Amino acid sequence: MNEIICPNCKKTFKVDEAGFADILKQVRDHQFEEEIKNRLNLAEREKEDAVKLAEANVKNTFQEQLANKDREIAAKDKKLTELKAESDLTLTERLNEKLAEITKLEATIKNADVAKQLAVTEAVQKVEKERDKFANDVATKELEKQNLESSLKQQYSTELKAKDEQIAFYKDMKAKLSTKMVGETLEQHCEIEFNKLRATGFQKAYFEKDNDSSSGSKGDYIYREADDTGNEIISIMFEMKNEGDETATKKRNEDFLKELDKDRTEKKCEYAILVSLLEADNDYYNSGIVDVSHKYPKMYVVRPQFFIPIITLLRNAAMNSIQFKAELAMVKSQNIDITNFEEKMNKFKEGFARNYDLASRKFKDAIDGIDKTIKELEKTKAALLSSENNLRLANEKTEDLTIKKLTHGNPTMKEKFDELNSKQ
Repeated sequence: MNEIICPNCKKTFKVDEAGFADILKQVRDHQFEEEIKNRLNLAEREKEDAVKLAEANVKNTFQEQLANKDREIAAKDKKLTELKAESDLTLTERLNEKLAEITKLEATIKNADVAKQLAVTEAVQKVEKERDKFANDVATKELEKQNLESSLKQQYSTELKAKDEQIAFYKDMKAKLSTKMVGETLEQHCEIEFNKLRATGFQKAYFEKDNDSSSGSKGDYIYREADDTGNEIISIMFEMKNEGDETATKKRNEDFLKELDKDRTEKKCEYAILVSLLEADNDYYNSGIVDVSHKYPKMYVVRPQFFIPIITLLRNAAMNSIQFKAELAMVKSQNIDITNFEEKMNKFKEGFARNYDLASRKFKDAIDGIDKTIKELEKTKAALLSSENNLRLANEKTEDLTIKKLTHGNPTMKEKFDELNSKQ
C-alpha cells in the first residue's frame, strides 16, 4: 500500500499498487500535455514576436528610406529606384527567413507531438510489461502454492497412513497378548533397540534391569554412563508401561509418575523416563517427548519410538556439562575429604579424651599405689633401721664374745676347747 497526501486538505489516504500506478500515469500524462501546451504557446508567442519585430524593422526601414528618398528625390531618381529594389529584396529575404523559422517551429511542434505519442506508447508498453510480469509471478506463485499443498497433502497422507498402520499394529499386538506379556514385550522392544546401538553409540554405558527391590519397589531399567575418570555423565531410571485393550481398568500415565520418582530418588538416578503406550488416543502424549518436570523433577513421558532419541538428547546435554560435573565432583570429593578428616579428628579427640581419662585414672591409681608403697617402704625402712641397730648391737656383742667368756663356768666346754688347742 502507498500513502498519498492531499495538497489541499493535507490528509493522508492509502491506495493499492494498481490505483497508485493509475494515478501516476494520469499525472504523467497531464504533466506531459501541460508541457506540450506550454511549448506550443511559447512557440506561438515567439512566432508573433518575430513577425511583429520584422514588421517593426521593416516599418522603420521604410520610414528611413522614405526620408532618404525624400531628401534625394530631387537629385537621384535612379538611386531611389535602386534603393527601392534593394529594399524590396531585403524585405523578401527577411520574410523568407521568418517563414523558414515558422516552418521550423511548426516542425518542432510536430516532432513534440510525435515524441509525446512515443513516450505515451513506451509508458503503456512498460506498464503492460510490468502487468504481464506481475501476472506471471502471481501464476507462478499460485502454481508453487498448489505444488506445495499437493506435496504436504501427500506427505501428511503418507505419515498418517504410517501412523494408522503403526496404531493398527500395536492394537493387533495388544489384542493377542495378555497385559503382562504386553509389558514384557515393550521392555524387550526397548532393550533390543538399545542393544542395536550399544556397540557403536553407547560403548561405556550401563543399561540393565533394575533387580534391587530392597526398598519395596523397583523400576524396569537403569541407564548409567561415566567418563574415563569415573565421574558420572548421566543416569536414567526407566519404567515401561502398557496394557491390552481388553483390560477392564484402564491405567493413566499419571498413575505411575509418583512411584517412578520414588524409584529414581532411591536409586540415585538423575532423570526418570516413563516409556508408555497407555492412553493411546491422548494427543498430549502422542505429540512427542512430554516434559512433566512441573510435577516431578527431571521426568519425561515418551512413546516407544522416542526411546532412543530421549537418551541421545539427555546424553548430549550431559556431555556438554561434563566439565562442570567433573569440577563439581572434585569439589564434592574435597568436601568429603575434609569431612572425613574432621570425622577422624573428632574420633581421635574422643579416643584421646577417653584414653586420657583412663590414663589419668590409672595414673592416679598408680600414684596412690606409689604413695602406699612409699609408706610401706618407710615402714620397712624403719624396720630395717631397727634391725640394723639390733645387728650392730649383736655385732658388738659378738666382737666382745671370747672363748674365755664362753668357757667360764662351763668345765665341759673348757675341756673341749683345750683338747682342740692341744691337737693344733
